[in-house]
Amino acid sequence: MSSVAYGILWLLCRGLSRALLRYRTQGADHVPASGGVLLAANHASYADIPLLGCGVRRRLFYLGRSNLFPQPLVHRILRWLGWIPLKPQRWDRQAFQSAVDLLKAGKAVVIFPEGGRSPDGTLQPGKPGIGAIVAEAQCPVVPVYLRGTHQVLPPGAWMLRLHPVEVLFGGAMDFRRACREYQGKELYTHISNTVMARIAELRGVDRSAVPMT
Repeated sequence: MSSVAYGILWLLCRGLSRALLRYRTQGADHVPASGGVLLAANHASYADIPLLGCGVRRRLFYLGRSNLFPQPLVHRILRWLGWIPLKPQRWDRQAFQSAVDLLKAGKAVVIFPEGGRSPDGTLQPGKPGIGAIVAEAQCPVVPVYLRGTHQVLPPGAWMLRLHPVEVLFGGAMDFRRACREYQGKELYTHISNTVMARIAELRGVDRSAVPMT
């Protein structure tokens, strides 16, 4: 996808969001203007992807379950937009490697550590996959909390509902020291839990409210 096409879609999405959803962001300057960075966000709605994307002034690539859109045409369009299909219920080495390669190439990649949409909008336990990516890519992680997207498009709904949306970005997290102190599953779990706790802080709740793995 060309940068011009992406820019046009970005402006369209941002304009509609601000007009219809009173869309606003906070802390977007925490996302570095260049270099590999992993954005880790809560996931409560299919609307999370475009509403997160139009809050960041650089091209984003997204890890998402491969079975969400089985139609071949939709699948191709999403790949063109930057979707990295992730096979569910298994360790998808190819998808994770694609994300790592993009990060090492200086791109910005989005992951939803919960592994799927929350059924009621509350934070769910994080999966260890984010830890594996961070350990391999050695990249900073910017936590993100999307507020209001569950009300805009809850699971099972196909029509957007008008509700204010706010996207909160936290300061970049550096796990290089943790990568020296921990290994394997312990490292991956530590990274996942730490990121989810930071997302909970952005939401404004005590970190103990987030289930840990």
